[in-house]
Amino acid sequence: MVETPLPTPTPLLSGVTIIDLSRVLAGPFCTMTLANMGARVIKVEIPGTGDDSRAFGPFADGKSLYFSAINCNKESIALNLKKDEDRAIFEKLLEKADVLVENYRPGTMEKLGYGWDTLHARYPHLIYGAASGFGDSGPYSKRAAYDMVVQGMGGIISLTGYPGGRPVRVGISIGDITAGLYLAIGLNGALFQRAATGVGSKIDVAMLDCQVAIMEDAITAYDKTGEVPSPHGTRHPSIAPFQAYKASDGYVVIAAGNDHLFNLTSQALEEPGLVTDPRFATNELRHENVDALEDEMEKALSKNTVAYWLDALTAKGVPAGPINDIPHMIADPQVQARHMVVSVQDKVAGEIKVAGNPVKVVGLPDAKTFSPPPQLDEHRAAILAQFVGSTEGAAE
Repeated sequence: MVETPLPTPTPLLSGVTIIDLSRVLAGPFCTMTLANMGARVIKVEIPGTGDDSRAFGPFADGKSLYFSAINCNKESIALNLKKDEDRAIFEKLLEKADVLVENYRPGTMEKLGYGWDTLHARYPHLIYGAASGFGDSGPYSKRAAYDMVVQGMGGIISLTGYPGGRPVRVGISIGDITAGLYLAIGLNGALFQRAATGVGSKIDVAMLDCQVAIMEDAITAYDKTGEVPSPHGTRHPSIAPFQAYKASDGYVVIAAGNDHLFNLTSQALEEPGLVTDPRFATNELRHENVDALEDEMEKALSKNTVAYWLDALTAKGVPAGPINDIPHMIADPQVQARHMVVSVQDKVAGEIKVAGNPVKVVGLPDAKTFSPPPQLDEHRAAILAQFVGSTEGAAE
């Protein structure tokens, strides 16, 4: 019996067209995620200036590297949605699109005549994705917000840094990025639902909501114990040893999440007395005596280098790793093997490196490069030809 070969996998979102009105980070991070999974993303940008982040440094030959990092695999057309001729083009795009994404303050799209109720009545198949600081409802809905604002309001800054120190921002714009990821999740769910019903829905994602959503067990623990969670540096709030420890030439992260791993850690550090010390007999005791545990472990670690201890810990099966700066992270063989840093050939900036796609599909070749971040209005002629049926008004 001859087996029928399985079909060759295609990108997960192949055939999905997204009209992207968003700018800067939350919305563009969402559409980048979807583009990397195979969706066609058409950025609709303001004529003359485009996405605000095109003006964000650093620059390479005049092209924003910030913009470039978030906008590969996308197309660009410039439209002024206050002009009738451009509105007509925009509406042609919506007729054939699957998803519209925007990250304006609530009420802005309604002022343009493109609010959810209007679009849903006219294009019932269209899925609408909105990311904003506070969402469509609640007393803060119309407030402006940036990443730093929601990091503060959402609790994550209160858990970041060292006890008694000044407030510390998470080193990336996690407020925008988590909103972008949750929006991407919601839009994929809406695409699944529409496949069954034929009707689109609106996904309303708020940056503050997303910060609350990623608080792990902080909400639950506070509610039941009354203890206000606080920053612990690199330590875990309830597991030990689980932090960065100082070796002779730097820091090594050791995450021994149970008694067995702690036993293996003591073997790797050549300190059998650690497991027989009554202060460290259980995770609860280790956590109660976390300062003493750190002292004992760093005495052992001070005898050799980070590289030495990483080899020893890995050989024993203990979860451990270095604290990489960006150059070392890029060069890491695991990062390289998974194509998590890819080179892009940009006609303006030359070769640039951007983060790869973390969503791997078994059987589908992993992308080793992306299409470059678009120049403003770069794809106008092709988009007009396909969606409008002419290239009238295309840039020369």
